[in-house]
Amino acid sequence: MKEIFVHPTLGEITISCTRRSTRTTISVRASGEVRLSFPPYLSKRKALAFLDSKVEWIKASQQKYAERAAAPALTAEDIERLRAEAKATLPGRVAELAARYGLQYGRVTIRAARTKWGSCTARGDISLSLYLMTLPEHLRDYIIIHELCHTVHHNHSPRFHSLVNELTGGRERELARELRQYTIR
Repeated sequence: MKEIFVHPTLGEITISCTRRSTRTTISVRASGEVRLSFPPYLSKRKALAFLDSKVEWIKASQQKYAERAAAPALTAEDIERLRAEAKATLPGRVAELAARYGLQYGRVTIRAARTKWGSCTARGDISLSLYLMTLPEHLRDYIIIHELCHTVHHNHSPRFHSLVNELTGGRERELARELRQYTIR
């Protein structure tokens, strides 16, 4: 079942009750569109109550997308400059941090990823977005440390977060919260 619901504050919301849903989720699209999905065992009333409890988060997400759309787009020259800077800086920084913390990794690649700041394969190869160069240095280091920790724990388990927290001087949550203020343009 899929339908359009008009919320008094948010306007039109696409809501769907599907058997594939195992929990209630809200997504905000770049267009500002809001979708609410919920499992069949949950009543529509409870799903809408969950939506109501997330109105401030939804508005903040919509605002973030609106600001991103209003920001001047990076030109091809800007992207090439960022790519050159990232290739010249990031692999060396990965090597420095890995040596400091005694961590092993495979290759480092720089990509124009717009959905993730970085990733780590099961073999320990690290991929970093060239858009890291738009972040303050301490947040770049946080992302690199996060990916290096994936060479030890290939998940987001409590042990993984404990290691990240240890290597960031007990600041993992603070840094993660600060990173959420930035978006890949």
